[in-house]
Amino acid sequence: MKNLISNYQEFKEKIIDLSKENPPKKLLLHSCCAPCSTHVLTILAKVAKVTILFYNPNIDTKNEYDTRLFEVKQLIHSMQLPIQVVELGYQHNDFLKAIRGKETLGERSSRCYACYEERLIVTANYAKENGYDYFTTTLSISPYKNSDWLNEIGYRLSSDTCQYLYSNYKKENGYQHSIALSKQYQLYRQDYCGCEFSKKEHEIHLALAEKEKRYE
Repeated sequence: MKNLISNYQEFKEKIIDLSKENPPKKLLLHSCCAPCSTHVLTILAKVAKVTILFYNPNIDTKNEYDTRLFEVKQLIHSMQLPIQVVELGYQHNDFLKAIRGKETLGERSSRCYACYEERLIVTANYAKENGYDYFTTTLSISPYKNSDWLNEIGYRLSSDTCQYLYSNYKKENGYQHSIALSKQYQLYRQDYCGCEFSKKEHEIHLALAEKEKRYE
């Protein structure tokens, strides 16, 4: 694969190049949720013809899945962007199969790597099958997500005709900007990544913090 982007400065230069394309390149953006999509869309929607793919089998319940999907659609409406949202349905068993044997490893472990990989494989395949020039993900904006892992997986899934676009949107205060935009658009911001395992771990952490507070 030629001209792989290896850092954020090179990404910024690539964004400038994309802004000069006429017609604009087609880009498939995997969206994990509306808050994480805010800042990313302020960058990508200006330089490419973006379609959002909502494929998140990691989400623990159908109700939570539907809430996050609704918020993504509301965000597009609020930002007045001509972007289609493609939704592949709630397929939680895909996630459970991908992380089998890794359920108790914790946040930022190989369980998360397997989850990233599952979602990016489906994103890459959809992009290739539907004639997109690029694919990428909003996941890297989170301080809890490993951008190096995401980029490693994305580049591995690239082809000459459909390339992965480097992703590290937490750079230049991207995460803080996403929080500000989430407040501006009054978005629902979840307090766990989505899976039942991270939710349980988050609840245990909160309980321990509360217990420590009582003994101070």
